[in-house]
Amino acid sequence: MLAGWSPAVAGAQPESAPAPRSEAALPAPVALALRSLDLPESGVSVWVQRLGDDAPLVRFNADVPRNPASTLKLVTTFAALEGLGPAYTWHTDVHLATPLQDGVVAGDVWLRGHGDPFLVAEEYWKLTDALRRRGLRRIEGDLVFDTSFFDLPPEDRGAFDDQPDRVYNLPPHPLLVNFNAVRFSVRPEEGGGAVSVAPDPPLPNLELANRLRLYRAPCGGYQRGVALAVRDPDVRDHVLLEGRFPDGCDEYALTRTVLQPESYAFGLFDLYWHQLGGEIAGRWRTAPVPDPEARPFLRHRSRPLGELLRLVNKYSNNVMTRHLGLTLGAERFGAPATEDKARDAIFEVLGEHGVDTAGLVVSNSAGLSRDSRITARQLAAVLDAGWRSPFMPEFLSSLSIPGLDGTMRRRLAGTPAAGRMHLKTGSLDHVSAVAGYVLTRDGERVMVVVLVNAPEAHRGLGEDLEDVVLRWAMDL
Repeated sequence: MLAGWSPAVAGAQPESAPAPRSEAALPAPVALALRSLDLPESGVSVWVQRLGDDAPLVRFNADVPRNPASTLKLVTTFAALEGLGPAYTWHTDVHLATPLQDGVVAGDVWLRGHGDPFLVAEEYWKLTDALRRRGLRRIEGDLVFDTSFFDLPPEDRGAFDDQPDRVYNLPPHPLLVNFNAVRFSVRPEEGGGAVSVAPDPPLPNLELANRLRLYRAPCGGYQRGVALAVRDPDVRDHVLLEGRFPDGCDEYALTRTVLQPESYAFGLFDLYWHQLGGEIAGRWRTAPVPDPEARPFLRHRSRPLGELLRLVNKYSNNVMTRHLGLTLGAERFGAPATEDKARDAIFEVLGEHGVDTAGLVVSNSAGLSRDSRITARQLAAVLDAGWRSPFMPEFLSSLSIPGLDGTMRRRLAGTPAAGRMHLKTGSLDHVSAVAGYVLTRDGERVMVVVLVNAPEAHRGLGEDLEDVVLRWAMDL
């Protein structure tokens, strides 16, 4: 609880609708919280406006460019929704080197990716199962990956925070299967004395070295004492787990990215293919499809964008967001997709909807950057455009609901604010942000933007201030 502040003060009902405030004015509960949290005014921007009104109720440091962290996903997802439409789907094509004869391809099979942002294990299994149902049984050649739809420079996965194996640092790839992720479940073996590790999926081309030791202790400690390392960052086919695991733990799981995207895609294909009774004689390699205009033997389609948008914004998925931007760029300016085309396409869509992009910096369309910049006024303009869009229901339903789901699931839980807001959160070191829509007690909709760029803002200070603003807006 903030010193000198209480929910009752923050939720005080005004006697009449407040007039628009000057640039320097904040509502009394917000100003009090700002002082109590010892946050500098210069590091905070706030915008609060009733939807449909011409002027904001609160406009504080509204034109100061700030790092928005993952609230920048609102910009990318709005642009993708408007530019591609909620029914847009991605496709992954299968081409055969030779005609199918008696269930056999006497050559290679190509998988040609087009940037499907959600080609997860279940969808990939559907693709392999569809091949078997089409009569393919044996592949005499290699599984060849056509990755020409994206033209991206190599990325250092650990450049942002020295955590190259974390899923949130995964770079885009036109044939990204299951986010390149493996879930390692660690538990004491029955009877004690040893620790077992079960990878999911159990990729046949991933080598796992288990050097974990069991010791008598209550369950606790960072990662329960488990250290995971991916050897050879270029190949990433060897995972080492070591450390001491307390016998007081039933199970501990960690998810990391392993293998290169093509190697992962081959390993999971090989696993599913053999489970389905298929055979493959070769390995994998990359090469373009000889005739890109040829009709594919099989086309696997993704879920529609309107459905995937919920996964992107509610759970703040970085690589999916970047795939949306890259796809928008390719659709507007032609393949292959590039980061420049993605950025230009996002700015073009924003301009078409009246959003001023002067000074807007999108160095990473997911917000995972120290360099991205946006003002509270600009982010509010995106929210306003999203509300006026024919696709408003899809945009609104993609946002997290406090106390219920997504990144806001635990925030404001058990309070009157739970279930009354649709929000996008953002957090980086010394950055905290929230933006979205609030349903007031009187049934009106209010859009709220809070951007905090200040020392230690990510350690709860920013969220505390944001929650005060959100509660105040709800009580308008």
